[in-house]
Amino acid sequence: MGRRGFRSPNRQGGLAMIELALTLPLLVLLMLAFAEFGRMLFQYNSLMQASRDAGRYAADKAWNSTLGKLDLNGTLQTQTQNVAVYGVPANPNGYPAVVPGLTTGNVSVSAVGTDHIQVSITYTYVPVIGSALPALYGSSVPLGLALTSTVVMRAL
Repeated sequence: MGRRGFRSPNRQGGLAMIELALTLPLLVLLMLAFAEFGRMLFQYNSLMQASRDAGRYAADKAWNSTLGKLDLNGTLQTQTQNVAVYGVPANPNGYPAVVPGLTTGNVSVSAVGTDHIQVSITYTYVPVIGSALPALYGSSVPLGLALTSTVVMRAL
């Protein structure tokens, strides 16, 4: 009598290949999704740091001690926007933006109350695969995700 439950290792080789073929696309997709999520968190962290730096810069320069109030003139707003986007008040050397695609138009600087400055950055995150997935019917599915970083600091 022979064993009925025993299978030789040679007969299992095809099964392992089929299991790999079924699970590999799912595992690769999951790995790419984690990498894309990490990339999005990195860009959001960069936006948060840029808004903090710009808020700190504006809070230091906006207080007019002779008038005893905030003085948010156009030059200071432009310099604060440049600090948020490029990291420096003026960009003579053509520094790249802290996040690809970020412009000074994405940055708003405003006064909050009588002694606080608000710097807000709005940015649309676009995944590596593109800005939209084509749909089988109707319009395409947008993949852009709106990221917003806002900081409020008291003027010094």
